[in-house]
Amino acid sequence: MIQELTSPTGRVYLTVETDTENKWILVNWMGYLTSDSIKAGAAAYTAALAKSGFSCVLNDTREVRGPWDHSIDWVVNEWAPNAAAAGLRYFAMITTPETLAQESASSFYEQLTAFHAEVFDNREAAQQWLRSVCS
Repeated sequence: MIQELTSPTGRVYLTVETDTENKWILVNWMGYLTSDSIKAGAAAYTAALAKSGFSCVLNDTREVRGPWDHSIDWVVNEWAPNAAAAGLRYFAMITTPETLAQESASSFYEQLTAFHAEVFDNREAAQQWLRSVCS
């Protein structure tokens, strides 16, 4: 089952899917993200992670437009420890190189200590890494 979160204007900005075959949560972010959408989205997939009992997330941000630096402190200092408490151990983030969203992802990655994260520029490499650590 795929869960969709929509903005007040009705646009889907996040899909969350529990991938039982690979034993991870698949997250796809889209469009311009606000601090409220990031908080709601992070809560949604953290809840899916806790419910599944998995420890891995495949987080695809290639369709994000613009930076999300406005939420880095919250993501690193509040969400990440809560996600780790919900069972998150391995986080693969897929970004598009040389974009503002990728710069935000790099900032997130550099500050993160709550769980192990890797940043990738293609889905296949991210999936391969997750398969190696989540089996």
